[in-house]
Order: sequence, then C-alpha cells, then structure tokens
Amino acid sequence: MPAFRHFALALAASTSLVAAGPALAKAKEAAPAPIADLVKAVDIPYQSFTLDNGLRVIVHEDRKAPVVAVSVWYRVGSKNEPAGKTGFAHLFEHLMFNGSENSPGDFFEPLQQVGATDSNGTTNVDRTNYFETVPTGALDRALFLESDRMGHLLGAVTQEKLDNQRGVVQNEKRQGDNNPYGLLRYEIFENLFPKGHPYHHSTIGSMADLNSASLADVKKWFTDNYGPNNAVLVLAGDVDVATAKAKVTEWFGDIPRGPQVKAPETSVPTLPAPFAKEVKDLVPTTRLYRMWAIPGLNDADAVPLQMAATVLGGLSSSRLDNAMVRKDPVAVSVGAGAQTLEDAGFLIVQADVKPGVDPKVVGDKLDAEIAKFLAEGPTADELQRAAASYLGGTISGLESVGGFGGKAVTLAEGALYSNNPAYYKVELDRLAKATPEQVKAVAQKWMSRPVFSLTYTPGERTEGGENRGGAVTAEKVTGIAPDRYWNPALGDVGPDTGAAWATSFADRSQLPAVADLTALDFPAIERAKLKNGIEVVFARRTTVPTVQVAVSFDAGYAADPHNALGTQSLMLSLMDEGTTRRDSINFAEAKERLGAQIDGSATADETVFSLFALKPNLSASLGLLADYIRNPAFDGKELERVRAQQLNRLKSELNNPNAIANRLLMPALYGADHPYGIPPSGLGTTAAVTAATRDQLASFHSAWIRPDNARIFVVGDTTLKDVTKQLDAAFGDWKASAAAKGTKHFEIAVPAQKPRILLFDRPKSPQSVIMAGKVLTAKGSDELEPLRAANDIFGGNFLSRFNMNLRETKGWSYGVRSRISNDKDRLTWVAIAPVQADRTGDSIKEFQSDLKSFLGDKGVTGEELERTVNGSVRELPGSFETSGDVLGGLRQIVKFGRADDYYETLPKTYEAMTTAEIDAAARKALAGDLVYVIVGDAAVVKPQLDGLGLPVEIATPAN
Repeated sequence: MPAFRHFALALAASTSLVAAGPALAKAKEAAPAPIADLVKAVDIPYQSFTLDNGLRVIVHEDRKAPVVAVSVWYRVGSKNEPAGKTGFAHLFEHLMFNGSENSPGDFFEPLQQVGATDSNGTTNVDRTNYFETVPTGALDRALFLESDRMGHLLGAVTQEKLDNQRGVVQNEKRQGDNNPYGLLRYEIFENLFPKGHPYHHSTIGSMADLNSASLADVKKWFTDNYGPNNAVLVLAGDVDVATAKAKVTEWFGDIPRGPQVKAPETSVPTLPAPFAKEVKDLVPTTRLYRMWAIPGLNDADAVPLQMAATVLGGLSSSRLDNAMVRKDPVAVSVGAGAQTLEDAGFLIVQADVKPGVDPKVVGDKLDAEIAKFLAEGPTADELQRAAASYLGGTISGLESVGGFGGKAVTLAEGALYSNNPAYYKVELDRLAKATPEQVKAVAQKWMSRPVFSLTYTPGERTEGGENRGGAVTAEKVTGIAPDRYWNPALGDVGPDTGAAWATSFADRSQLPAVADLTALDFPAIERAKLKNGIEVVFARRTTVPTVQVAVSFDAGYAADPHNALGTQSLMLSLMDEGTTRRDSINFAEAKERLGAQIDGSATADETVFSLFALKPNLSASLGLLADYIRNPAFDGKELERVRAQQLNRLKSELNNPNAIANRLLMPALYGADHPYGIPPSGLGTTAAVTAATRDQLASFHSAWIRPDNARIFVVGDTTLKDVTKQLDAAFGDWKASAAAKGTKHFEIAVPAQKPRILLFDRPKSPQSVIMAGKVLTAKGSDELEPLRAANDIFGGNFLSRFNMNLRETKGWSYGVRSRISNDKDRLTWVAIAPVQADRTGDSIKEFQSDLKSFLGDKGVTGEELERTVNGSVRELPGSFETSGDVLGGLRQIVKFGRADDYYETLPKTYEAMTTAEIDAAARKALAGDLVYVIVGDAAVVKPQLDGLGLPVEIATPAN
C-alpha cells in the first residue's frame, strides 16, 4: 500500500490518458462516501517483537492467500556514503544477491524453485530493502536465505563477484542515463542539496567512485551497516505471531549485534537566491521545472504540502491542467508532486511547452499560476477530491501483502523512519483533517522561498552521465520519478518491551525443505448477459470493499487503418476530454470525488475501458463509466489539444532507444500490411495524426466501440446478481450503431524473414539497444506451455542462460531478456539486450552462440526443467493474490478460449513436461533466420558488426 508521500508524485508523472470515474455532477446521483469513512477502512493490524540482537520484527496476519511476504529493511542508504564512496549502498545491494556462505549460488535460484513472486531489492537515499513473497510452506527457506546473507555473507564475497557487479551497476547507470531526461536525477539532488549534504549525490553514484570500490571497502560497508540491530523484518500474510517468533528466532537469533549506525546530520536547505539552469537533451519539446527542497516525511507540513502539489498539478482537474492545458493551451502537459524522504524532500512543478509557443510565455504563465495558487489556496472541494483519489488507491493496496508497495512496505516504512509501523494512520489523519487555510499557509511557507528553475531544451547533450552522481561541487539536482533502485523509504526502530527470546543456532548445512504447499483455488467464474446481449464474466473477491470492471472490445491497435495509424490512440485521448453530458473538467472532478479511476487503453488485440470503484460508490461509478464509453463528445476544439499531445508523445518515442527499436522491428517482421506490422505503441505517424479529423475518430468509435463487440469483466466485493442489475442500468439499453462493424485482416501473409541488421544511428549513446526477433507459426490460443518454458530457460527470466551470461558472467548489461508475445494471432519471439556500446558486436556473438547451443547439443537440463516446473507450479497461488490479478486471469481465459479451470489444471500440464518436449518445441519454433535491430552510436557500433555475416542497413523508424 503506497504511503501518501508517494501519491502526488505518482500523479504528476502519470499522463491524462487515464480518464475519469464515477459521477457526482447531478444532484440525483449518490453522494460519495465521506473521507472519514474511507480513512477508517485503511487498517493493517500488526504485532511486533525484538530479538536480543536488536532485530525488530513486525507480523501482519492475512489469510486470504497461502503466501507470506518477507521484507527486510536496513537503515542504510546513499546518504550514509562517505566522500569518494558514492554508489556503495546500491552496489552492495547487488552483491547481496550473489550468494552467501551457506547458499553460495544465485539468490534467485532457490526462490524460483519455491515459486516466489515479487522478489527484488532496492536502494534509495535512506535505506536498502530486500523482499520476496513465498508460498507459506516455503517460509523457512526464505528466512534461511535472508538470515544467511545478513549474518553469513562475507565469506562468499569475492573479487570476481565485485568486479562483475560493478560492471552490472555501471550498465544500470548507462541504461538510465541513455534515456531522455536520464540525467534529471543528477540535476535535482545536486542543485537542491548543497555539497556536503547527505542527499547531494545520486544513489547510483559516479563511475569513478564505483571503479575505486575495493573488496576491503565493500566488506567494511557490510560490517558497519548490516547488523540485525540496524534492520526491520516484516512478515505479512499467512502467518501468525507465534509461528513468526519461533521461525525468526531460529534463523536470525544467532546473528551478533552490529555496531550502532550513526545517522548523518541533515537539514532542509534553502537556496540563497533563485537559480536558473538550462540543459539540452534528446527531448520532444522544451520542459520547464520549478523545484524546492521541502521537509521530510515526519514533519507535520509534509502531508499538507503533498495535498497542495496534488491540487496544483496532480489531479486530472488540477489548477495547472485547467489553466495551461485546457483553457489556454500553451502547454501539452503539466504536473506537480512532492516527494518526501526521511530527512527532507523536494517539490517539483513542471510544464511541457506546446510546440510553437514561446517558452518564456509558458514560464511566465507557470509562475503566475503558482503565485495565484499560493495567494488563493485550495478549495474544500479540491482537497476532498485529492483525498478521495488517494484513498481509493490506498484501499486497493490493502489486497497486496508485499512487493514494491504492499502492506509489508507500509509497516516497514513506518517502523524504519518514524519508529511507528502504523505511521500511515498519522498521515491519513492529517489528510482527513487538512483545511484550505492550513494547506495554503504551508504552501506559502515552503514555495515562497527561492526556486530552482531548470529548463530542458531539445538538442544534443553537452555532457553525459559518466561523471555525474558523485559528490560534485557545481550546479546540482535528480529525477522526478524514483529510479528502479530508488524506492521511497524511512526511519529507525527501538526494541519493544516484550520478553527476550532464547538464541538458537539453526542448521545451515542445507536448504530447509519446502513444507506442503496449498494449490491454487481460483475464484469461481460466473456469467450473465445484459438486456442487450453483452456478456458479463464475474468473480467475487471480498478482501477489500472495491470493485474492478473491464469493458473489453475486440479492437486494439490491430484495428487501426493502415493509412491512418494512431487513430485509436487519438480517439482514446479525445474520449478523456468529456462526454455529451460533462465537459472534461466536470468529468475529472466527478471521478475524483468518488475516488474512482477510469482508464481507456489498448493492446494489439483489445481496447479496454477499466474502472476501479469503491464499493459504496459503485453505482455512480458505473454511470460515469457508461457515459464515458457511450457518449464521447469528440469536441473539435479539444481535438487540437490532444492532437498536440499525441504528436509530442510521438516525438518523445522517436527519441527513446527502446521505442525506436520496436518501431523498426515490428513492421520488418510482419510486413507493413499485416495488422501487427505497425509501431506497437499505437501512437501512429506524424502525418496520420496531423491529418485525423473529428469525423474519422467518431466513425472509428461507431465501428469498434459498440455493444455487439463488447464483453464486461467484473471482480470484487459484490455479487453477480447485484452488479448485473447495475450494469443493465448503465449499459443495458445501449444499441449498436447502424455503421458496419469493424474487421481485422489477419489473412494477410507474413513475409519470409530476411536475416539482416537494421542499424539506427543515435550519436553519443553510452549503450546500444539490441533486439532480435522472428514471427512464429504459433498463435496465442495454441498449447504453448512447453515453448514458453523453453523461452524462460533461454532468456525469459533472471536465471535464464542469456541473462546469466551477459549480466552475471560478462557484466556487459544491467539485464537482458527474451519474450514470446501474448497476441491472439501469430506470435513473435524477440530477444532484447541493452548493452554497453563497446560490447555491441560481442553481445550479438554471445547471443548467437547461446541460442545455437540451446537449440543444438546443449538443450534443457534436468536442473533447468526442475526449476522451471517447480517455479511455475508454486508461484500460481501468489500470482492471483489481488482482484486485479484475478481480473487479468479472467480476460486471458476468455481471450484464448481456455476452460474456466485452466489455471487450476496448469500444474498437471507443467508437471508432465519433459526436457525432450521442451527441446522439441524450442527447435521447431526458434530455429531459423532472425532480424536484428540496433539503436546506438553508429560510429562506435558499425565497425563491431563486421564479421557477423549479416548485411547491415541504416534504418529509420516508420513515421
């Protein structure tokens, strides 16, 4: 469950492709549930105890699924790094996955064997955490592994492992730096926090500091910071406190207490004067930022500041959206968000300049709107909408016990940063009690200080990220959305007053056996039909008082006319801008009041309108969903605005190395006439988007978004009878248009593959993105389990041969994968490898060698079969923990014509597979010619391609 401190920033980073939710616009519509009632619904009961060695343990019992989330949080992050050692906290996180003294192999190997889900680790400025969700019968194994790397690690840390993970981390840095805005993370921290401040440098560190890390340095980092008395362990799920005490004492009780870790001195800095900086990057349009350092999450001003930022630029109906995007469209997008860390934070306001508008005009208007907001403050209605929108997501988060944002995270953050696992209740109380006067005063206090103004201008970079991230002296700052390794975290812990538990010495001579595991019990699938014939597919889940709905249409990007690519994306964007009954502002406000979310999206095969609703607000939410789908206004004036936004997204895509590679590969594989032979993002081409008309979009809607092309999926806290009645009221009288129903032409032949390399020149790229793929004869409805198992073993997960070679052995990449698509018609198999630029040619050779041996005399081993089968079977219960997971499962069953018990019978299918069967599936499907795409610096890359035996074509993505 995300804490409130993450909410505003997440909204600011999101796009307004998310439309709206249930309505409140008419007096006759039901009033939304009061904020106070929603706050009461957020409750995570827990018990805690502390071992003699200082390890604080928090236990939350949740029996809805036979899984337990294990989450270990260490109170050490990049703020604890001394000068010259930047990046150490994150580098050490990587080393913690490379084996311990009593489990010397890769950490993920025994976890995959037991079917663990959500297994990962992250580092930020304040902490490092490690987490996995495991079947209940595998809890001992997870605790063995976590305790072994806490207390028995150093004997397994070698110079070879250090050198390898140093290379992996440096490629992680290159991968982040290589993207548009990839250097933003440095700008934020280096400029808002002065030299000497613990937040001044980036968590990823500098290349020089990473290169200087010695084996003695990293071992000292462990002994200084990784003691049990500097950690919090949370167990959430199918476990009680008595069981937890016995198991945790057994596995962690013999680990000696470590030294006391002293927190560095921090402050909330104020710039001495306003400061402006301009940088160039491969971005689609000028972006303007306004930034301030703000207090940390324990400060009473933190929540009011986040609410202020949400009202200013976080909501769909925010002040900035209404003023600068809707009413006077000088910007294509705006946003605002506050990110609070333990000791400080930052508030960022941003605007993307509409092409053709003077950036100074936009900057002046942005500053004027900020000043106006500070003078007026928010209204009570704006605060209600901000609170309801946040609480909807918070209540939804109560379904998940672990991962990046489940209940274990909420309890750990509160314990670590605030010495109170229930600190989320403090924040929610502040949220509920916030007044317009208070929020206005707090915003004035912090946002009237000198501002850092950063301007991103389209152009070639004047510097890369190699020398950024360390404790530099000049102009300074970092990114609006936390990097993957930088998840928000917080505070310290004191031992509780419970009785001490006897130290025990666990048997570490072998991995603990896996106890009996509970099989998946997928919810019963029920069906009904509305008065107009629309099928309803339903599953009941009562864990939280929410309902999720997906109205699915057999359309998708494959339905786009090939002479008008981008039509559907433009239609979906325009549908967000109001209906014939509500304009875009009223629509957004109605959604926000109800705490509902409505999202229009598409895949290659389907167009889906999704609703998340709070149970008390379901009827009104369904009314708004129906209005959204059935009655789009398709306002001509709004069309010009969303057209500009889509053209801007298209320009952004043409600067993104992964997106460029995809735009090149799919048309090359399928051919330009095939429904799948299009840029897979669905954004289309500049010419087609520019030429699209209102009538064209309305005609597309009539042909595809219609009741005789629809199916409705529902999962949540209701009954089929009740929800069918509500759906009938919202959709039952909807009749199909007289226009012809759309058709897709999969009969168009896929061209024979011509093996070659398509090279796109992206100068100064520190990494190359390599893709290699082919079209398979298989279709999505085929029996694909052996082939998907083969893909998992070769390149489909962390432990795959391809990833272990290029990442864990060579250190040339942060991670490589291969995938089989999930489409209805003919599938693709694609390998993706972002690699350091000087190893592009070598990486292709390694890929070819790995694939040749896999399809030849080094097929699937018995160990790989065992790991794949065990993981696939045992992860099933944890894969359907939430209503969203179940909703996705329902849609897959229907899409591919599976039996209702498909997921429950999958274990038999997996357990019957043999190495010979998997080898045969791989050799049949994956052998043959491949098309390669490389996006990188041609001056560096092209000489490396000589000798590969493939023709090289300089390519330009379709536009």
